Amino acid sequence: MKYTLEVYDIRELGQRDNQEDALFPDYGQSTAEDRLFIVCDGMGGHSSGEVASSTVCDIMSRSILESCPDPEGPFGYEDFIKAQSAALDELDRKDDGAYKKMGTTMTLLKLHSQGCTVAHIGDSRVYHIRPGKSQADTLIIHQTSDHSLVNTLVKIGELTPEEAKKSNMRNVITQAMQPGVKRQHIKADIYETADIQPGDYFMLCTDGILEEMDDNAIMQVFSDEIPTAQEKRDRIKELTTNNKDNHTAIIVHITDVADPTGIPSAKETTDAECNNGELAATVQEQPRQCPNAKKHILLAALATIAIILSAILAVKAFL
Repeated sequence: MKYTLEVYDIRELGQRDNQEDALFPDYGQSTAEDRLFIVCDGMGGHSSGEVASSTVCDIMSRSILESCPDPEGPFGYEDFIKAQSAALDELDRKDDGAYKKMGTTMTLLKLHSQGCTVAHIGDSRVYHIRPGKSQADTLIIHQTSDHSLVNTLVKIGELTPEEAKKSNMRNVITQAMQPGVKRQHIKADIYETADIQPGDYFMLCTDGILEEMDDNAIMQVFSDEIPTAQEKRDRIKELTTNNKDNHTAIIVHITDVADPTGIPSAKETTDAECNNGELAATVQEQPRQCPNAKKHILLAALATIAIILSAILAVKAFL
């Protein structure tokens, strides 16, 4: 797939003394030619969080760009794992032995020949958004699920989403990229899709962006009520002006999409998404039907009919 896009970013200190967020490309350096984007939110206090987040952005981006020199060429799971391992190795080398380990969240978007790959660890997020005329018509096609204690408690029914927002445990994360941790204990969630349409947006953001913005606010900002990508970026900056935490975001606007032959891409949810259990949903959480769903139903019906006919023939033969 071939893309035309525009990119805007946000990187604000908030009411903090130090900046522990990092992003790739560096703040203000993104161009329409970029196809790799990373946002990290460091933790660990003092300068440790900044070290962790900048290290992961630097090493992962370097590894991926070396492994995949063609910006819109193939990108696979092995390329991601190689980059993640290289970043964890570098964090191990920079480990100062402190009791409170430095660490960072990680969100990644890679646009490539087969669509896009989204990966995340921690509670920074990636949104895939399809604008509508209004907030009610705007779809969040996909958003990552936080690796956090409160999100786990919500999933098992111990907290409601409203209680989670007010919980004093809301900043406790259950996954992070840290030194000295066995690799099998650091697992990214990965989402892949070829359902990318002209007009779609991706937003990578740290949890600081979400202090005063919920999904309804995000859908309103990304609706056609705010017409341009730059105006959307400016509106998010306005909404987050008084945020306490560092807050960083990369906004990627897909202005055009074509397959390698130049033919515009199909506007439907892909089989890959269906197989991965990633169904796009409307605001009312009504799932779209996977493109092969009807075919699968028809095949199942035909198989059932075949079994019944075989049974009838077997009975007749016996009689």
